[in-house]
Amino acid sequence: MADLSEIVKAYDVRGVVPDQWDEAFAELFGAAFVRVTEASAIVVGHDMRPSSPWLSRAFGRGAARLGADVTEIGLCSTDELYFASGRLDLPGAMFTASHNPAQYNGIKMCRAGALPVGQDTGLAEIRQLVENWSESGPPSPEDGVPEGRIGQRDVLSDYAAHLRTLVDLTAIRPLSVVVDAGNGMGGHTVPTVFEGLPLELDALYFELDGTFPNHEANPLDPRNIVDLQQRVRETGADIGLAFDGDADRCFVVDEKGDPVPPSAITALVAARELAKSPGSAVIHNLITSWSVPEVVREQGGTPVRTRVGHSFIKAEMARTGAIFGGEHSAHYYFRDFWNADTGMLAALHVLAALGGQPRPLSELVAEYDRYAASGEINSRVEDQEGRAAAVKAAFQGRDGVELDELDGLTVTSRDWWFNLRASNTEPLLRLNVEARDRETADAVRDEVLAIVRA
Repeated sequence: MADLSEIVKAYDVRGVVPDQWDEAFAELFGAAFVRVTEASAIVVGHDMRPSSPWLSRAFGRGAARLGADVTEIGLCSTDELYFASGRLDLPGAMFTASHNPAQYNGIKMCRAGALPVGQDTGLAEIRQLVENWSESGPPSPEDGVPEGRIGQRDVLSDYAAHLRTLVDLTAIRPLSVVVDAGNGMGGHTVPTVFEGLPLELDALYFELDGTFPNHEANPLDPRNIVDLQQRVRETGADIGLAFDGDADRCFVVDEKGDPVPPSAITALVAARELAKSPGSAVIHNLITSWSVPEVVREQGGTPVRTRVGHSFIKAEMARTGAIFGGEHSAHYYFRDFWNADTGMLAALHVLAALGGQPRPLSELVAEYDRYAASGEINSRVEDQEGRAAAVKAAFQGRDGVELDELDGLTVTSRDWWFNLRASNTEPLLRLNVEARDRETADAVRDEVLAIVRA
């Protein structure tokens, strides 16, 4: 019997196949998903991992067993699954482990309209049902309820068409674009989305291969964008884009091959969205740069600060009617995309902004990248709570310093801020620091790390 506490995370299911979960459990998850969502029909998609097709089929069988009709959309990105859930108004399940190594797989689930399913919105109930059924056997359909039908549908062209109605690139200047798909689902979606646009595409690692033969599909790790940076510099391209394994996140490098911080992308896209919907709210998590709320206010919008994590972002988007939301991890959320995250739509915004004026990308984003940041620094510590308490004690009561604990510990001064958060899944403390200059950022970073690692 699988230990579901190890594979059911805060927002999804994720674990090693077949060691931690397998086809039999996928079928139980499908049945539990239908029972909890009370769905009469669902949509299911999967990435390019070797285990994804048979796991997703098993999930569909479990759903159909309880009477739900299943639409299989096959190979897709996670945001393509969200599109299908929104357009078809059906609960959905995406089989992917995002950027995790090849032996992993998982399920990202949503209700109709791409509404998130997390621990507080159905995932805990799904886990409980799977645990019960793993002991007693799979459930039987209700009396008189026929088994659901399973059919197939291709939504890739509809997905691409929808994105292109949201950002107009037809009049931009021609751009040379290097895209590193990391052998992930960007290799499936980018050619269709970019087709016919004034973009010269240089494709890196577009072959779908869930064993990731070239590098991990995790652009958050600087080691995984080295090839992209080199190709941009060698070819003199205007921009480089890197997608993660399920292509819901997009990272950007400029014409020099230098990474553009996701906070700068958040600010740029926020300005563009506010131009078409003045006065709207824009969501940002508490680790995004000071520049994001500054730009939002300058553009007449209302910045709304939230905890880290897509369930919090999406909840605030729904509550406030926000037009856009961004996270430091390169997740970008759009009201026009059912409040779901789509790295592809963010990429189209960046391409439109770049191609709509003559300057290189490094100059365009400079106005949105105003401060010195440390990036996320992880420290492995066994006593997370104790080390965090020591940091709090060191800064509490200092003149001109404010503390809040919305998500971990955030300490703010006039010239700098930092956030220290515990990982939900590992014995790690994650530190992010930002300051008005590099020297101050480095000094604050070193002071906090000295306490954390004492």
